[in-house]
Amino acid sequence: MSGHGSGWANPAPAGLVALGVAGLTFYALLSGSVSAGALPLLGCWLMGGALVQFTVGVIELKEGALVGGNVFLFFSGFFMLAGGLEMFVKYFGAAYKFPIPLDAHIDGYAWIILSIALVFLTPVYMKSSNTVMGLILILLTPAAILVALMDGGWIGATPWKPIAAYLLGGVGLLGVYMASAIWVNSTFGRTIMPTGSPMIK
Repeated sequence: MSGHGSGWANPAPAGLVALGVAGLTFYALLSGSVSAGALPLLGCWLMGGALVQFTVGVIELKEGALVGGNVFLFFSGFFMLAGGLEMFVKYFGAAYKFPIPLDAHIDGYAWIILSIALVFLTPVYMKSSNTVMGLILILLTPAAILVALMDGGWIGATPWKPIAAYLLGGVGLLGVYMASAIWVNSTFGRTIMPTGSPMIK
């Protein structure tokens, strides 16, 4: 994550709040807490998150944060913007019965690439960041893999969908905790909300 050099403040908390929103809303969708009627609204939330994470990614890259900047950039484009647009397409495709049915299996192939990236990013965060960020990646990676496999039709929803839901719910809560810890600890100049040391020394 970027520092405070060159007059730029650390934008990561905003991106982590957006990740928190995505994690908890995907938990709600995958756990069955909301119906398919929530898809267009979820799409709106994800596109708002895309704007936030794109901005964070660009600032982090300007500050020299190779990992954080790239992660926020591809999260903004694929998890948020593409995911949000897909919610609208899937909803209206089902509601208006498109003459050529949507084949959502393509999502599985895209998610496989995102999952592979996360597999390699997990130890990077465990080495270069704190415990909370390491835990976020530890939860996010298997959730992404499960979503990829379910979307691709390679595994069924049972029992994997609720597991992915709870993993993403955990990502959401840890994301907002991490954002809050950065704000609070930076403001008070000391550790009030602990985030731990890197998991890999």
